[in-house]
Amino acid sequence: MTADQPQTEEARRVRRRRVFYIPGYDPIHPRRYRELYRKEGTAQAGISGYEIALAPKRGGGPYGWRVRSVQAGETVEAAVEVLVWSDIVRDSMGASIPETYAQLVRTAWTYIGSGALFRLMRLRKGPIIAALYPIFALLAQALVGALLGWAIAAVLLALLPPFPFRALAGLVLGAAVLAFTLRWFRAKDGKFYAYYLMHDYAFTARWGGANPPRLEARMADFADTIAQALTEDWDEVLVVGHSSGAHLAVSILSDLIRSGRVPATGPALGFLSLGQVVPMVSFLPRATRLRADLAFLGARTELSWVDVTAPGDGCAFALCDPVKVTGVAPPDQIQPLILSAAFTQTLSPERWKALRWRFFRLHFQYLCAFDRPGEYDYFRITAGPQTLAERFRDRPPSKSRIERAANRFTTIA
Repeated sequence: MTADQPQTEEARRVRRRRVFYIPGYDPIHPRRYRELYRKEGTAQAGISGYEIALAPKRGGGPYGWRVRSVQAGETVEAAVEVLVWSDIVRDSMGASIPETYAQLVRTAWTYIGSGALFRLMRLRKGPIIAALYPIFALLAQALVGALLGWAIAAVLLALLPPFPFRALAGLVLGAAVLAFTLRWFRAKDGKFYAYYLMHDYAFTARWGGANPPRLEARMADFADTIAQALTEDWDEVLVVGHSSGAHLAVSILSDLIRSGRVPATGPALGFLSLGQVVPMVSFLPRATRLRADLAFLGARTELSWVDVTAPGDGCAFALCDPVKVTGVAPPDQIQPLILSAAFTQTLSPERWKALRWRFFRLHFQYLCAFDRPGEYDYFRITAGPQTLAERFRDRPPSKSRIERAANRFTTIA
C-alpha cells in the first residue's frame, strides 16, 4: 500500500504521532526548526497535493509545535518536539582564537594519530574534505594575517627614519595586524564556517569518541521523555536524528530498549536517521559506548530504523551502513534500512544547480521540500497516515550502499 492509497474504514480515524527531533551540532534556537518545518512543509504540500498546517504546542516539556495534515483522505495529528542540546553546543564554541588553534592541533592529532582519518577516507571523501576544511581554512587565515602584518610593518618602517627598537616595533605592529585579521575572520565566520566546523569536530575528538558527562546526562533526560511518550496513546513515536543527532539517537534508543522501557503493546517505535556522520565518531578509539549501541540496535525488532542519506550531501557518510562499516555488525543484523534521498533525481535540474555548491544547505535538504519528490518525503513520514515501518515495509535497500568494515577499533563497552 502506498501513502496515497485509501485505507480501511478502521484506519480512517485521526492518526496520532509523537515526533522527537534531535538536531546535530547546532547552537541555534529550536524555533529555527519550527520555521523550517512550516515553510518547507507548506511548499511540499503544494507540490505533492496534500494539506498541512502548524499550530502552537500545548502544555510544557520540550520546545515544539503541533501539525495537522490531510493526506490521501486521512487526517493526521502530530506533536513535534525538539530535544534541545544547543546550550551544550554553544558552551563548547566559547573558545578564544588561540584556544581554537589549539583545538585544531589536538583534533588533527586525534584523527591522524589514531589512523581514523585514513580509514574514513575509504568510505566517503566528501565528509573528510569537510573535516579537513576548517583546518586548512584556519591555517590560511593565520597565513593571511601574518603576511598582512609583515607587509604593513615593512612599508611603515620603510617610511620612517631609523629609531631604537625598530625590529621590536615591527614585530609588535605585525602581531597587532595578525590579531586584527584573525578577529575579522572570526566575526565573519557565518560565511566561512571555519570556527563552527572546527568546534564541531573538536567536540567529538576531545573525548576520543566518548560522550562528555554533561551530554550523557542530557541524553538520559531525552530517553525519559521518549519513554513517557511510549506509555501514551499514540499510533507511532518517531525519533528523528539529523547529522550528529543520529548517533545520539542510536545510544538513546539502545538505552530505552535495554532498560525495558519500550512496551510490546505500546505505540510503534520508528527511528529515522538523516545525513548521519556516525563513522566520524565510531571510528575513534574511545567510542566503545557508541559501537556497543550500534551492534545492539542493529539486531533489535522493537523498532524500525531507516537511514536516509544522499551522495549529493558532502557532509554525510552517504549510503554507508553505520553498523557494518563500523565493524560491529552482529550475525543477526536487521537494522537499518539504507535509503538514498537521491538529490539529483528528487530535485529538478534547476533546483539542483542552485543548491549544488551550497554544502551546508544541502546537509539540511532532508528536512526540506523536494520539487520532484520520490519515496522519501519528510512531511509524509512525520505527518502522514503510515508509520515508518508501514511506509518502507517492502522497500529494498539502496543497491549503492557501502557495507565493508573499515574501522580499526571494534572494541565495545
